[in-house]
Formats: sequence, C-alpha cells, structure tokens
Amino acid sequence: MSPSPTYAGRRITEVIAHPLRAALPTPQRTSQATFASIEIVVVEIRTADGLVGWGECLARRGCTAYASFIDEVLAPLLVGEDPLDRRRLWSRLRAPLTGRTGGMLVEAIAGIDIALWDLAGHICGLPVAKLLGGAGRSRVAAYASSINWLDEDTVRAEVDAVLRAGFRQVKVKLGRPVPDAIQRARLVRELAGDDIVLGVDANWAYDLDDAIVVGRALADLGYAFFEEPIAPEDREGYRRLAHAVPIRLAAGESDFTAGDALEALADRSIGLVQPDVARAGGISETWRIAELAALHRVRYAPHVGWSGALCVAASLQLAAAAESFWSFECMVCENPLRQALTTAPVGEAGLLVDGELPVPDGPGLGVEVDRDRLAALRVGTSR
Repeated sequence: MSPSPTYAGRRITEVIAHPLRAALPTPQRTSQATFASIEIVVVEIRTADGLVGWGECLARRGCTAYASFIDEVLAPLLVGEDPLDRRRLWSRLRAPLTGRTGGMLVEAIAGIDIALWDLAGHICGLPVAKLLGGAGRSRVAAYASSINWLDEDTVRAEVDAVLRAGFRQVKVKLGRPVPDAIQRARLVRELAGDDIVLGVDANWAYDLDDAIVVGRALADLGYAFFEEPIAPEDREGYRRLAHAVPIRLAAGESDFTAGDALEALADRSIGLVQPDVARAGGISETWRIAELAALHRVRYAPHVGWSGALCVAASLQLAAAAESFWSFECMVCENPLRQALTTAPVGEAGLLVDGELPVPDGPGLGVEVDRDRLAALRVGTSR
C-alpha cells in the first residue's frame, strides 16, 4: 500500500540549533571541579506541515561550537527527509565521523534524535513512552541528586531539605581524601537514618586501591550503589573492583553508544547503568542501552545531571518504558535551563508524591518550550 498523500508530503524543512547558557544560583561542586554555569544546545526541527519537535544535547563547554556544527554539518543532511525515519537518519548523521563513534558528534546527534522522537509523538498523538512499547508507568521512583561535596553545615542543610521534600532515595557526592570521604558518607547516613536508600557518586575521584577502601566502607554503612568510583575507560579496574567490594557499582553517563555500554553489562562489572540521553545518541541509542540492560538483568537509572528540561522530559519517557528501570535522577539544585525552559515544570522535586514523579502524558516528550525563555537564555543573536 502506498503512503497517504498527507504522510508522503511530510518532510523536514528546517533544523535550528539554539545554544543556551545559564549561571547557577549556587555553584555545584564535584570531585573534579566547581561549576558556576552550565550550557546545552536545544534543537528545534520543523516540518512542512507546521509541526515542531524539540530536543537537547549535552554541551558542557562550548555550546556555540556545538550549534555551529549542527547548523553547518548535520542540518543539511536532514532537510527534505522524512522525520519518522529515525534509525536511517541516525546512521546518516553518524557517517561524517570516519573514526570510532563518540564525542561531540554523538552528543550533537542526541539533540536531533530527541527532537525526531518528539516529532514522532506529535505525528502519532502519543507520548514517547508509548511509542517505545510502554511499561505502563505513569509515575516513576526518583532519587534526590545530589548532596554536594561541600562543608558539613551545607551538607546538613541539603540532607534536611531533600528529606523534607519527601525523597526516600538520595545520592551523595564524594571526593578526596579517602578518610574525609568515608567520614562524609557516615555523616549522611546518620542524618538520613537507616530507612533512606543512599548512593554515592565519586565522579571517578579514586584509583582502584582507594576505591576498594571507600567501597567497603560504603557497604558497611548500607549504601546501595557506588557510582563512577574510577575513570570510565578503566574497564579492567571495574572488573577487579566489582569482585573486591560488596556494593553495586554504577556507571554509564560517560558512554556514547550501546557498544560502549555492552562490555560492562555483559561482564556484570556494573549493576546499575546510567546513560545520559543528551549524550548517548538520543532516545534511539539510549533505548538500545536500556534494552541491553534488561537482557543482562542490570538495573537502569537515567542520568540527568545539569542538563535542561528537554533532557529531563526525554529521560522520564525512557524511565516510564524501560523494563529494568530502577530510579530517576531528580536534580535538586537550582538550574534555569531545567526550571525555566518549559511552560510547565517537569521532573521537579515539587512534583514528588510518595517518592515518585509524574511522567508527562502529552504527545512526544509531553512538554512545551517557552520561546521567550529560550530567547533569553540563548547565547548570541536570537532567531
């Protein structure tokens, strides 16, 4: 059967990259650095029949460079194409990179791919979670992220705030030196009590030997997971660490593709995989990772970090659909790119009910971009 005239006439007419930057009201500190501002790129895709899809790519530094790359290299590959051919378009966008898949190209593709899925939802009149097959979730469990690697008074205030907000799961940032990290983990356990699920994110602060010491202490304190204790590329280190510590290891936010994640899933060196949809090639590639996680009986928890509202919305859709989903990263720090980019809040702590967040049920990502705020946050000349 040939396609209907309406469908046959639907083609991409324009791809617009919006580089955004915002100062954080409260700088965020990890074991690697202190971040006073954040950047992303929002991708807008328009079709000939007036539909618009929105996406977001991670661009931690140099958002204007990402936007230029999208405008000059990737957008010409999309204009005139059918927006529903997501897998074919993903491969076409990847083709300019002749080396191994990863880096800036895949992060840029992520924003485009999310926008194409948003478009598909609007075309079909369904949320992305339903297009993915759906697991029947309208709400998802969430953990507070994160208690900063700052002074003790700040930590006490942050723990009190997330508990009062109703969180039952909390993630803590740890760094160096090791004795201080263990003492911080002990303090947060005392403050939170035994009934709260706690996890740690070290942002690969340690070498293998120090990670073993910290991991064993965390296990003794009843922590549920130990995220990125060592450098993400140290695959042998993760295998050795998994055998040395009685705590679930978590990783994946540094992965770009399902191929990157496959090794850690296959050898079970991690028990919780955390891909970031705004880095890992968008919804198409992140869904592959989530499906591989289910196949290998590994839990899935989407990484959000300091991304914007569109990453949050896409991550909620994935969380609602993924078979092995465990918990959603609900960021509790102030972030204009997350809190002010859409006309209604999405994935915010204020929406928490009984430790769960609602999944947007509108078509596509289920959110609407506030164009005035988009223009105000844009770096350079507004379009």
